[in-house]
Amino acid sequence: MKFADLFGRATSRWIKYSDYEAKQDKNGDWYVMPTPDATSAVYDPIETAEEMVVDALNIGLYCIGPNPDSNRAVAEICEFAVKYGLLGFMTALPTTPDFMEYQTVYLPKNRHIRTESMSSKDYAKLFFPFDEKINENPNKFRHYTKGDGSIMVSLAARNKPKAIEMCYQRSYAESADWLHTQFKDWAIVFYGAIAYWDEKDAEQAEFYRRVIAAYDGNVPSFHIEMFEKPTLVWDFL
Repeated sequence: MKFADLFGRATSRWIKYSDYEAKQDKNGDWYVMPTPDATSAVYDPIETAEEMVVDALNIGLYCIGPNPDSNRAVAEICEFAVKYGLLGFMTALPTTPDFMEYQTVYLPKNRHIRTESMSSKDYAKLFFPFDEKINENPNKFRHYTKGDGSIMVSLAARNKPKAIEMCYQRSYAESADWLHTQFKDWAIVFYGAIAYWDEKDAEQAEFYRRVIAAYDGNVPSFHIEMFEKPTLVWDFL
């Protein structure tokens, strides 16, 4: 069954930029983010969902393969971002993408942040290591799209939670380590699923079953909007 068979009438909106780069912060940590002169575009991830899944798995399989080169892996992640944008960790990890409306953000168990809660402002700062203006004081009342200067970004962010508007900014960045981990996790689950069905030994098959069961990645949510007709909208956050 194809993805389109399940969600063929669904829709969503996400922002991607024309070029991405890996950039190192003052602590020596690497991030992936749009280049300073990159231009933004709005697209529907569902239209390219199957290609996106294949590309993500190929990156993950390379990363868990023998002797992966970290520079090549980062380059492939940047290429992935050019096609589909970043993964949207900022709004995907918390219990709600509306976290900027509250003083505290709550985080379900995940692979990237071990604490269960933290200040919403401190959490938002994790994604803007090179933007002193946003990092100074993330504010739910600030209109961040004005700084981007893109009409498309403004329209895509309309009626969205403030954190999504922030994710659409050119200065939004995601940890290269987090991205590596996420792509590897997807590949391990994929490999485990294939191996499970092919495995004849019951004990080994049980091992692969546990590998699959251990995955607890966030599941995209949906809501219905009235366009020309009722449409299922994928909250690609």
